[in-house]
Amino acid sequence: MKRKEKIKDFSSKTKLELQKLLAGYQDKLRQLKFDLISGKIKNVKEIRELRKDIARIKTLLKNIKS
Repeated sequence: MKRKEKIKDFSSKTKLELQKLLAGYQDKLRQLKFDLISGKIKNVKEIRELRKDIARIKTLLKNIKS
């Protein structure tokens, strides 16, 4: 999925959905980092993309007015 598509997808979600998605992405990132250290993962690009998605979600959450 391209960057603009991801932003549109994220911006169409509610605050609660974004928070749940953020928690899931953070857990996945933690697992990928452990797998990288243990040598199970070779695709480090996935970690980079996940970090960017987390930043996008945090930015959207910051801009949502409660």
